[in-house]
Amino acid sequence: MRGLTGRRAIVTGGASGIGKAISVRLAEEGCHVGIFDLNVDAAREVSGLACQVDVTDYGSVQAGVARFEAESGPCDILVNCAGWDSPRLFLETSPGDWEKIIAINLRGPLNLQHAVCPGMAARRRGRVVNIASDAGRVGAGLTAVYSAAKGGLIAFTKSLARELATSGVTVNAVAPGPTRTPLLDASFGDDGARWLSSVEKAIPMKRLGEPEDVAGMVAFLASDDAAYITGQVISVSGGLTMAG
Repeated sequence: MRGLTGRRAIVTGGASGIGKAISVRLAEEGCHVGIFDLNVDAAREVSGLACQVDVTDYGSVQAGVARFEAESGPCDILVNCAGWDSPRLFLETSPGDWEKIIAINLRGPLNLQHAVCPGMAARRRGRVVNIASDAGRVGAGLTAVYSAAKGGLIAFTKSLARELATSGVTVNAVAPGPTRTPLLDASFGDDGARWLSSVEKAIPMKRLGEPEDVAGMVAFLASDDAAYITGQVISVSGGLTMAG
């Protein structure tokens, strides 16, 4: 894809799952990748600069961005992929559960964009891709607070895209459907196989997404080929959800 060689990219949650696939794909496209993750040992196994960062902690985010830019140069591409959920009925959750889900899935991306986007705007070039979820577009059972956080991220994406539209910075969101990741496997425990089988039957393409399916869309949105695209939410779900 055009315009990715030599670009500097930060990927949060880049040590596993979708984030790892995005990190690998951007590195293959010629980017210098900074992998922001709490699991720094796993991050070191992925191509790029491993930085132990807690996305929910603004100070940790600032320190991570400063280290990455000192070693690699100014950030051109930001991918907010760090996410977490513990699927349960909403009435069985607690305020503590809500705080953790919202902190990782919504406040984390806000922290990163607040730390990175001023530099992008000053340089008049940048690409931000927020990994939302189809749950944030249409809702999903057992994930009410996660859906709310991802829905908030979608709304924030559109708002920030408007603010930065004349600054040479694009801001878009990718909304994966059910995707085969360690987090998905761990989320549903012993009932996972039965649940996944029922989901696969509901997907028009008759398979779950793979992390690489999402990585390709992220690479496109980060490239010069997507220079005139901003404020969009693109579902990568095998046709499970459709909107026109």
